[in-house]
Amino acid sequence: MNDRIDALMKEMEHRLPRKRYVHTLGVAYLAASIAMAYGKNYEKAMIAGLLHDCAKCLPEKEILKQCLEMGLAVSDLEQQQPYLLHGRLGAWYAEHKYGVKDEKILNAIRFHTTGRPEMSFMEKNIYLSDYIEIGREQPIEPDLKELRRMAFEDIDLAVYYAAKNTVDYLQRKERNNPDKKVLMDGAALATLAYYKELCGKSASVPPQDGRK
Repeated sequence: MNDRIDALMKEMEHRLPRKRYVHTLGVAYLAASIAMAYGKNYEKAMIAGLLHDCAKCLPEKEILKQCLEMGLAVSDLEQQQPYLLHGRLGAWYAEHKYGVKDEKILNAIRFHTTGRPEMSFMEKNIYLSDYIEIGREQPIEPDLKELRRMAFEDIDLAVYYAAKNTVDYLQRKERNNPDKKVLMDGAALATLAYYKELCGKSASVPPQDGRK
């Protein structure tokens, strides 16, 4: 492991609460594994994984305040739900506090929460690794075991199911709480629409029993 990654691990261990740090390590190692499976640069994937939540644990009001101070774009929805901004602020931290200049790494951090259409491999990797790392236990369909396998075999299809699960969860949350409007993020919807079209027929029939 190179010195830069070792230094970032120590920095994140110091900066993040224990539970968040354990999650961060899980994402970093999973992202490195997925990168190696596809013949990509695993060290860059680890750096993106280690820094993806570097701004996550700030209070929401502070995240919003810092984004406005740094001149980062903030939508009306993000004004109401500032936690959506932690990726954007995290990318700023990665560049200005931790010296990351690689735009693919910065974008992977920037878009890891909602995704976006036409993501680079690095972006898809961190988006997925954050969603399926070993500490995740939420019930989803297809289940996490299947989605983890899929990530190593068809990363675009895995992104589609992750995006679909996210949107389905928010829609269920709204149905179960009719008196409380759930604000749907446009980026998450755009990600789902793009990868559904990209994957075509494969996206219409969920894989079962470990088979596509």
